[in-house]
Amino acid sequence: MADKTKPMQQKNNKNASNMIRSFLFILIVACFGAFLITGMNGTNVKKDEVPISDVIRRANDPNGNIAKIAVTGQNLDITLKDKDQPTETSRKDGSGTLYDQGLVNHCEGLEGDALSDCEAKYPVIEYKEDNNVWGIVLDVALTVLPIIAIVIFFSWMMRQATSANSQSMAFGKSKAKLYGPDKKKVTFKDVAGNEAAKQDLTEIVDFLKNPKKYEKLGAKIPRGVLLAGDPGTGKTLMARAVAGEANVPFFSISGSEFAEMFVGVGASRVRDLFSKAKKNAPSIIFIDEIDAVAHKRDARGGAGREDEQTLNQILVEMDGFDNDSGVIVMAATNRVDMLDKALLRPGRFDRHINVTLPERKDRLEILKVHFKGKPVEADVDLEALAKKTAGSSGADLANIANEAAITAAREGHKAVSNKDVVEAFEKVAIGPERKSKVMNEKERKITAYHEAGHAIVGHVLPDSDPVHKVTIIPRGSTGGVTWFLPPEDRSYKSIYDLKDILARAMGGRVAEKLVFGKDAITTGASSDLKNVATLAKSMIVEEGMGANLRNIVFPGEETGYYTITTGKPYSEKTSELIDAEIRKLSDEAANRAEIVLKANKAVLDKLAAELLARESLEEAELEPILKSAKLPAAAKLH
Repeated sequence: MADKTKPMQQKNNKNASNMIRSFLFILIVACFGAFLITGMNGTNVKKDEVPISDVIRRANDPNGNIAKIAVTGQNLDITLKDKDQPTETSRKDGSGTLYDQGLVNHCEGLEGDALSDCEAKYPVIEYKEDNNVWGIVLDVALTVLPIIAIVIFFSWMMRQATSANSQSMAFGKSKAKLYGPDKKKVTFKDVAGNEAAKQDLTEIVDFLKNPKKYEKLGAKIPRGVLLAGDPGTGKTLMARAVAGEANVPFFSISGSEFAEMFVGVGASRVRDLFSKAKKNAPSIIFIDEIDAVAHKRDARGGAGREDEQTLNQILVEMDGFDNDSGVIVMAATNRVDMLDKALLRPGRFDRHINVTLPERKDRLEILKVHFKGKPVEADVDLEALAKKTAGSSGADLANIANEAAITAAREGHKAVSNKDVVEAFEKVAIGPERKSKVMNEKERKITAYHEAGHAIVGHVLPDSDPVHKVTIIPRGSTGGVTWFLPPEDRSYKSIYDLKDILARAMGGRVAEKLVFGKDAITTGASSDLKNVATLAKSMIVEEGMGANLRNIVFPGEETGYYTITTGKPYSEKTSELIDAEIRKLSDEAANRAEIVLKANKAVLDKLAAELLARESLEEAELEPILKSAKLPAAAKLH
């Protein structure tokens, strides 16, 4: 358990330090003020204070006007013979006696009339004991404290200068976090799925453990390993597992942590990071999101740009490794297309490992890992969940497991049930139920027919995925959901698969038009239409599936090639052809959906009625309703 009092202690220490600094500052100001006042007073004689030389001269003069001198320490209080004149004060010069300075007690040893006659001519001198302790302390303080204040002030100035220098030196230091043997280890056992990637990384581990086995055959250490894949696929976890298996120090840093507003700081941090790694060799440097600092250089850049200086330093450090340095650089990115080619060449990143989205069996293993340690009821079917979650990353699956536990706790369950798991899956995939949103009866009816249209078109088309669930309960930003799940994971989709997806997406808008009239269509299909436009454009531009543009694809915007007239990576004429092909695909999809729904109007009414009555229908509940739906010959693709 973490020590929760440590941050509070640090805060108290910081406050105490601030108070001490404030007190010292006030003391310095006060002492300087006293010192200045004392200095000014020392250079100007007070108007009632007379020089000691004048006092001695008048005291030794039989005709002088001094009647009495009271001596207290260094101070002299002088009473004059003329009572109407004010008393005077003076101070001794130095530490000697008044006798040494020439003041003679002419009446000393006399008695009777002789003493009276003498005192009439010369002053009476009385010596008093100096009991003014506070005056002595004040005198000492006014003398010593300014000196102490000056010493403290200059010491503080020196510390500030040293601290500023240290901070400027630390500014160029690497911010990498070190995961050494004292940290919790991550091994390949903690990484479920991605067996192909783990196999490639196992060789890296073996090299770090047994370098001589490879050196005997003339094999050189791989200088870099690039992990590429979609977000959440476990690239960082893979890198930590390599360090854990090899039992070597692991320096982890994000690409954005190299960047600063000051030119040269990024390059300095790169040098410092590689220097630390070499001192701790064999070791691993892991740069997460390396595309933040290693993107492609072009003519718009310059040698003075901070990001290019940082990239150049990375290139130099990776190319400057000794063969026996024992340092391997691992990096992760989901945008390989953005990286500079000089970084990707052999000799820098020798290995490119693709960390893919998990397949069904991998998803099952990942779910087992994340549900491990959670109390789970016997009805929880992780295999069914793994089947549903095609296209989900490891992070998505971890989120589903966590949401299921949260749902169970909220509902007061002692263990996670299958209902909790289903709710968590739907919440992560689409969004939470918006139970607070109230729809009137007309809106509910439009939503029911809209979702029924999706379901029927998707059910009868031969290359569409099976209908998994239909609901008119609002979720996330949607008013209802029709869910299609593939029976198995697929790496490729044919043109028939994609055209069926377009047709079922248009099923909702077409159902609204058939039931409520062509002028009664609503904004409920806006998301469907956006998806249709996006998928149709991808089929034409990226996949070469156009009727008149078959087997032709067009350069993407990341190539940097743009025409002067259109501002696009293709000409205006080509743009018109692409728009025409997209329109053709959209119209074809709407036409097929309309043919299917007109032929199955009775099924459409029945399914909409069931949705209005029950709101949500699962796959088993949909089967008896949809089994009578037929595919018209006109809706088939030829």
